[in-house]
Amino acid sequence: MSNDLAFKSLGLCDYQETLDAMRSHLGSEQFHDEIWFVEHPPVFTLGTAADKSHILNAKNIPIIQTDRGGEVTYHGPGQLVIYFMLDIKRLELGPKSLVQSIQNFTKNLLNEFSIESNFIDGAPGVYVEDKKIASIGLRISKGKSYHGISINVDMDLEPFSNINPCGYEGLEVAQIKDFKEKITIKEVEQLAIKHLGLIF
Repeated sequence: MSNDLAFKSLGLCDYQETLDAMRSHLGSEQFHDEIWFVEHPPVFTLGTAADKSHILNAKNIPIIQTDRGGEVTYHGPGQLVIYFMLDIKRLELGPKSLVQSIQNFTKNLLNEFSIESNFIDGAPGVYVEDKKIASIGLRISKGKSYHGISINVDMDLEPFSNINPCGYEGLEVAQIKDFKEKITIKEVEQLAIKHLGLIF
């Protein structure tokens, strides 16, 4: 693990404010590797390749255009979002190997709850059978990564039915609570720190 790596548990944070804070950290002369753990109030976010028509009915949920890769997704309370601000050049990680590392980390994390997961070629993220339990969207700028992965823990999944998640019509989603009834964000976060410390 990098001696320079810091884990930060930030709780419930506004999405746009968090994005602005990530960009500020990336541009800082005091930059060092950080992994942030957050939850967001309800929000739909659009990646750089996103087609807004995949939002079928936003209702009263805000929509934010962002600069991560990928399509449309939903964030809300009860979902653990992990942001990776890493100097991937120094860590000798390419974009593809970073995504693979994050997917493998998530698979190992889900194993802690006896949840068997899998990957689908060409559709980054982590799946339980054919249901998506975690979505990945990253951006690389000047050899540094930001954005990350959202893992559904114990949340209201209904807003996912108002979009084509990640651009796939009819894609169903899952969460850890489906397999382990009593689960907390903090419990998942603590296990995540243990596993991430072995990788980065």
